[in-house]
Amino acid sequence: MIEYVKNSLADAQSALNRFLGDETNLRSVVDAAGLLVSSFRKSGKAFSCGNGGSMCDAMHFAEEFTGRFRNNRPGIAAIAISDPTHITCVANDYGYDQVFSRYIEAHGRQGDVLLAISTSGKSESILVAAGAARQLGMQVIGLTGTPGSPLQGLCDVCICSPGGAYADRVQEMHIKIIHILLELVERDLFPENYISIKSTE
Repeated sequence: MIEYVKNSLADAQSALNRFLGDETNLRSVVDAAGLLVSSFRKSGKAFSCGNGGSMCDAMHFAEEFTGRFRNNRPGIAAIAISDPTHITCVANDYGYDQVFSRYIEAHGRQGDVLLAISTSGKSESILVAAGAARQLGMQVIGLTGTPGSPLQGLCDVCICSPGGAYADRVQEMHIKIIHILLELVERDLFPENYISIKSTE
């Protein structure tokens, strides 16, 4: 069984190294953080959405902004589209593919940002949400695991994780990317939280 553990960790390490070695992916993370910072500086909001494990990532993204990531600072306006009453209402009345887009239509505004998460980049509910966001003048950041996916064509910035053959490895990369986005935003908006304490020797 130890061998399976080693193989899994080595596979994850390989995915991380592939991402690290791709300058395009690294630049996309920086660009995505820039979109978020620009929106927050103008009193905009960040919305996030995903299905299954990607919804958990979307919720994690939002709560780290509204709560605390590393050190204390004011809350930042971020909302995960995860209200079960909204989702079940819209799924029942309009169809599941509308569950995220209807929320965006109700609450999104020009200047806001949507983080749209889909490991395949083909999830219809995510594609419809990204389209609705663009119609409102919002900017869209995509997190996917498939190059050249339909989601990529709807994004201002698309970050494609080279996770591997299965969604779990892609999602592992996504949470790492989300944490980096949080750090980059905080470093820009709250630089005092990242001032190194130097030795007084």
